[in-house]
Amino acid sequence: MATTKPFRDKIAALKAEYNALRKGKESLLAMIDEAEIPENVYNSNAIENSTLTLKETEKILLDLEVSRDVSVREVFEAKNLARVMEYVKGRSQESDIDTELILLLHRMLIETIDDKISGRFRRSGEYVRVGTHIASPPERVERLVEAAVSDYNSDLSGYFLDRIATFHLDFETIHPFCDGNGRIGRVIINYQLLRLGFPMVMIRDREKQAYYDTFGAYREKGNTKPMEKILALALVESLHKRNTYLKGDTIVALSGFVKKTGQSAPALTNAARRQTIPAFREKGVWKIGESYAEQTSK
Repeated sequence: MATTKPFRDKIAALKAEYNALRKGKESLLAMIDEAEIPENVYNSNAIENSTLTLKETEKILLDLEVSRDVSVREVFEAKNLARVMEYVKGRSQESDIDTELILLLHRMLIETIDDKISGRFRRSGEYVRVGTHIASPPERVERLVEAAVSDYNSDLSGYFLDRIATFHLDFETIHPFCDGNGRIGRVIINYQLLRLGFPMVMIRDREKQAYYDTFGAYREKGNTKPMEKILALALVESLHKRNTYLKGDTIVALSGFVKKTGQSAPALTNAARRQTIPAFREKGVWKIGESYAEQTSK
């Protein structure tokens, strides 16, 4: 299966607009990326059942004290993941994804948390289970990862999002590490997007079940479409956000847009989720450019 043509056309149009608008505004884009890191860290760790809130994650990344006792592990999970995300932004233009880079990212993520397993694939006797799925035998892990990397890098004709989705599904099915597979897999998605000139995306904890369901669809039926859809929606939202900021538009909450236009809140929220309007989320709140709101209300 493949990303639908309407999504491809929308992404192509938004990417062209992004490329035109970003000239001379790299500092603004860097600020947007930096501001997103705590939210991205929070969501990726929350998907893996971290108890940290977004506010606690923000404080930890600023080396501020949080109001409750949190585990040392969760503190390092937040700080290490933020460091990995910063690293891939600078590294993405240097080389295609490979096993050496994947191991390096894992070492950066897991060091000080469990140095015995950081920066290496699972070894003999190290089996992992995710729900009812028993991951690939450790003896096959390295070969399977190398094959997935080779398939991704050598496919020059497939649509980029479909290739990224398939790689992510394969990577998480293999589950090559004793710990950190999901977080590293989501970092790799962003590495692949950045390398192609796209902004990073965010897979949110609130959509965790839909995200998890994509793996079942792939393992049971070989269906990649659900994952492709999640990535396409995330990328369109990320482009909508950056293009709105790059235009210098005033950002307003979607709730205010509802009052101004008289449209129903559920209908607008549904349109935002489907990305049929240029809405985007910041800290879980749907927002939109004021100029779009004004045009629509006329």
